[in-house]
Amino acid sequence: MVYWKGIKKKMKNIGGQAVIEGVMMKSPKGWTVAVRDMKGDIHVKREGLSELPKALKVPMLRGVAALFHALFLGVKAIEFSASKAYNEDEKPMSPFTISLTIGFAFIIGIALFVLLPLYATKLIGIVIVSVSENSFLFNLIDGIIRVLIFLSYVMAIGLWKEMRRIFEYHGAEHKAIHAYEDGKELNVENVKRFSPHHPRCGTSFLLIVMITSIFVFSFIPQSWFFVYKFLSRLILIPVVAGLSYEILKLSARMKDNPIINLMIMPGLLLQRLTAHDPDDRQIEVAITALKEVLKLEAENAA
Repeated sequence: MVYWKGIKKKMKNIGGQAVIEGVMMKSPKGWTVAVRDMKGDIHVKREGLSELPKALKVPMLRGVAALFHALFLGVKAIEFSASKAYNEDEKPMSPFTISLTIGFAFIIGIALFVLLPLYATKLIGIVIVSVSENSFLFNLIDGIIRVLIFLSYVMAIGLWKEMRRIFEYHGAEHKAIHAYEDGKELNVENVKRFSPHHPRCGTSFLLIVMITSIFVFSFIPQSWFFVYKFLSRLILIPVVAGLSYEILKLSARMKDNPIINLMIMPGLLLQRLTAHDPDDRQIEVAITALKEVLKLEAENAA
């Protein structure tokens, strides 16, 4: 049975995320996680989603809301996948614990991708005076350092065997979504023909964020003290995230436009590090997650 017939036009999009030995899929009406345990069995978790308030659906704000929502669901999905993949009893995390986890990850991210590049650029500006005097040049170097740190981070974690498997599940997630968006029946033979890279991927979003930040941060006065530059960057993070989300949405709507294709090409190239070709068993897990979220979408749309 093909569960998505009759509801495809009503569905805005399907997104996903790789987890430990599995895949999470999200639709407007719900989300599911499919995980293969050590015995080879596939376990599924599915939950409905309430609609966001209209105030959070306006351009710019919807990107910030989507980001925090994705982080919250991502932690819950990883928690479930860890318990099933390692055959442990699931101990649901409280909203407070999830918020604490996200907060800690946010602090690490700020230190690595905001504070460190800013400080490194400040040191470069001491040696090369033109860097400290030109706002755009300062933020261009700041952005390049940020991208280099990100690439180093991704390549470093890619050396970890367990992370390489997550990258393969990431590719399986993309292949399954490609097949769905192309109207193909969801089976392994159909899905495996598609690319493991997708223009709406979170990896592409992160790259867009880094490029967008160069232009947004250029409005910060170069004469400000280091602390003020750092704090102003923190304040502007929601603006950068919201603007980047709108760019990503635009690229999805205009995917046949050659200019848009040129813009998303760096993100697709970057996915060569984060989304690898999966095996058939990993594709099967991704298909299971996608079919379940489509069933959930149909049930809630009825």
